[in-house]
Amino acid sequence: MEFFNAQDLLSYLQENLKESIVDSRIETRTAGVKKEEFYNIWLEVTKEKFKDAVKLLMRLQYPHIAIIAGNDTGEKIDLVYLFSLFYGEKFKEISINLKVSLEREKPSIESITDLIPGAQTTEREIKEMFGIDFVGLPDMRNIFLPEDFPKDIFPFRKEQKGLDELVQKES
Repeated sequence: MEFFNAQDLLSYLQENLKESIVDSRIETRTAGVKKEEFYNIWLEVTKEKFKDAVKLLMRLQYPHIAIIAGNDTGEKIDLVYLFSLFYGEKFKEISINLKVSLEREKPSIESITDLIPGAQTTEREIKEMFGIDFVGLPDMRNIFLPEDFPKDIFPFRKEQKGLDELVQKES
């Protein structure tokens, strides 16, 4: 297996994704007694090319997905997929934070579960907490919220202030 350093990996992604990249950078950090360096690549891509970016990572190595983080900025919803390449390889592992922005009204994106089945749990969580429609997600059941939870309330959205009104109505 060929290993890339962070700069070469970012260059590879930039060459292959070109105009679909919105923003990119490398963050370098140190850890441990020996202050070993590790790298985080931040790459924001357009929604239309997001799945192509995941496929590009897969050409290098099957990426390890840790989680999808969501953020409702009030104007859009940002999803950051936290991947690792060269996972488990001492001092070679590189974290890749792949960001995509979605419109707040009816946000949707293609599921990556056909490529990375392990993404199903975190996509389901984001679906129920932010109201994202993951097109092609094979299991749409809630993980944390009960099935009878109101379908138009998404707890992690900015406009949600809690369930006080709902609870008071039912009390």
